[in-house]
Amino acid sequence: MSVLPVSSREWHLVARPHGWPTPADFALREAPVGEPAEGRILVRNLHFSVDPYMRGRMNDVKSYIPPFALDHPMDGGAVGEVVASAAEGFAVGDHVLHGLGWREYADVPARQATKVDPELAPLSAYLGVLGMTGLTAYAGLFEVASFKEGDAVFVSGAAGAVGSQVGQMARLKGASRVIGSAGSDEKVKLLVEEYGFDAAFNYKNGPVRDQLREAAPDGIDVYFDNVGGDHLEAAISSLNVHGRATICGMIAQYNDTEPVPGPRNMAMIIGKRLRLQGVLVGDHYDLQGRFVQEVGGWLRSGELTYGETVVEGIENGVDAFLGLLRGDNTGKMIVSVTG
Repeated sequence: MSVLPVSSREWHLVARPHGWPTPADFALREAPVGEPAEGRILVRNLHFSVDPYMRGRMNDVKSYIPPFALDHPMDGGAVGEVVASAAEGFAVGDHVLHGLGWREYADVPARQATKVDPELAPLSAYLGVLGMTGLTAYAGLFEVASFKEGDAVFVSGAAGAVGSQVGQMARLKGASRVIGSAGSDEKVKLLVEEYGFDAAFNYKNGPVRDQLREAAPDGIDVYFDNVGGDHLEAAISSLNVHGRATICGMIAQYNDTEPVPGPRNMAMIIGKRLRLQGVLVGDHYDLQGRFVQEVGGWLRSGELTYGETVVEGIENGVDAFLGLLRGDNTGKMIVSVTG
């Protein structure tokens, strides 16, 4: 048995944010570390994920996932190395994916940990392209949006972790046109030159509706929504008859303190017979085997690439999360725990 640390640093939510979160809403605290009990493993976290959905968990409201408790460690996806095990099937030195991020050491029920192979892909990839992020993109495009070859696809937040995968997957499966929106000219260039989008635009450069019409003069068949707001309204205008929209996220509204008006053109849903459907990755774990096989193949062949923005050091975890909300990241936002 390896020598265990005495304590572990972990991020706590200490106040419910009103509007945009601030560093004062969080505290980095020390917690004792002990030997794991029967059926549990102790994991030294190497990387953890910060994701937009976590903003919703900071509000004390009923949702599809419980809110973060005040003065307790936050959680989320993490990968790390087993340093002590009291569970059959897990040995010291194994690498695992689990749900107790935001901390240096995690005492994890073994049934909630999944072994991962660092030889197949970098460990951080299991938090992104080969993890929840990638499966969200895969299920949202192919299952929820019922993508078919020849569809024209528009993705908002297209330079983010999910959006960049959606656009590439659509292209690899025969989309007639893939359009993306992003928040900087640099990201727009990345979408076209690196990820193979046919067209992309900076939503800050003019009305989304006008820029989308110019990028997709023949309309779109599928919209993958990571943003909400004016993007959703623009997509409804551009969707063709029997178009489908996957509603994955609405980051434009997460920090609003007042109710946000819906798109003003909702009546078009009737005449165009549109289908708008939300996606939660937890509903689609039955696709996991197919997803890993297909996406793993695209990664090995180099047909699909992915970006990461890595913030070093657990002490910078909250800064990484706030940067994510501002759109500072390209691809998946990862916190490397040790720096």
